[in-house]
Amino acid sequence: MARRRKSGRTVYQTDLQKAMTQFLPKRGLPLMSGDARVRWTDRLLVMAAILMTWTPETTLRDAFASARDVVAAMYDSRRRPGRTFEGFWKTLTQAASRLLALVGTHLRREVEYVAGAAWRWKGWALMAADGTRVDCPRTLANEDAFGCAGKPGTGPQMLLTTLFHLPTGLPWAWRRGAGNDSERGHLLEMLPLLPPETLLIADAGFAGYRMLCLLLAAGHHFVMRVGCNVRLLRKLGFDVLEDGDTVYLWPQGLRRTKPPLMLRLVRVKAGRRMMTLLTSVLDQDRLRDADVVELYHRRWGIELLYRSLKQTLRRRKMLSGVPEHAEQELDWAMVGLWLLGLMTVKAAGREVRLGRPWSMAAALRAVRGAMRRRGKTRAAGGLRRQLRLAVRDRYIRHGPKAARYWPRKKSAHPPGAAKIRTATHAERLLAQEFRSCPDLN
Repeated sequence: MARRRKSGRTVYQTDLQKAMTQFLPKRGLPLMSGDARVRWTDRLLVMAAILMTWTPETTLRDAFASARDVVAAMYDSRRRPGRTFEGFWKTLTQAASRLLALVGTHLRREVEYVAGAAWRWKGWALMAADGTRVDCPRTLANEDAFGCAGKPGTGPQMLLTTLFHLPTGLPWAWRRGAGNDSERGHLLEMLPLLPPETLLIADAGFAGYRMLCLLLAAGHHFVMRVGCNVRLLRKLGFDVLEDGDTVYLWPQGLRRTKPPLMLRLVRVKAGRRMMTLLTSVLDQDRLRDADVVELYHRRWGIELLYRSLKQTLRRRKMLSGVPEHAEQELDWAMVGLWLLGLMTVKAAGREVRLGRPWSMAAALRAVRGAMRRRGKTRAAGGLRRQLRLAVRDRYIRHGPKAARYWPRKKSAHPPGAAKIRTATHAERLLAQEFRSCPDLN
């Protein structure tokens, strides 16, 4: 029989269990099972999969062993879960799609609740979108499934595209695919998951006529950077409210079967280059040019999210040589990052809502300490106090951030400025046809 904890004594695994389960669904994740032979119930599967992403272990088997010990300590009065990694991983893979959908839907509601007054800004839910590539082991199966989309000589990679709530720095949704998949295609799949009246901030890779039309049709707005591959028109005469910042995005030639998109142009100097930003919010009283620039710069938070995933959680490269397992590994790493962020933002509360970002490294140290000290009486304040302090220091940098020498530094050039020209007479006539015939729109 399992040894019970003494009453009146709070131990670290109890703190950790409460911190995790407050954000997990109360329904749909049963702890008990009607089949006495089934030891990995849905709740234990989710808890163990998340804990595996938080352990410092460098192999999946070691991470599973560590996570299983913590789960067994959390639920010390029930039957122990299975001991073999193969049995756990097989059960998790079979239930992954159902569990990820259930947990993801619930965590999105928790993001809105935890954000509080910061959930909306000027009536919009601020979301950012960006993508990154994650390496996988160089096995034949991974190469066939994911391809090698990076530089010559790179191994198989997955493309991960994420939606990110800007004020809290928390994930909202993601899609993964082969390394040569399209970020824009992933975003199209996630459009139904955007909250009503979203203001989407994105980089140049997402700009496209069809993409932006679908965003607007769904009731959203956007701030988006565009590069030299985008051609814009001035003085098209499509709307009587044109001013000096009005531009139009319209497919070229025979593809002009839909009306042009009327947008607002914002230019800002980035180093020695001019950066071109477009927004669908035409009213400058509602969204000033300075707001557009600030929101785009705040999009950098999603890069910090990816850095936390790759460096702090050490998920720059997956450990699984089987494609299906590598996909599950990445999915649960994102869930682990998401849950850890929710725990920290709720504990930090006002500090984060006032614009002080939460620290992934400090939060991870806190939960790893609780995992390592299971069975021991927690200190005053416990895990919640440590998470409340897991915010970034307000220091002022006095030196350059760039390293003195970095032989593998990327040399990719930023996108150039968009090409803008005055509309021709024929284009103005065609625009007037769309304006005078609503049935064509």
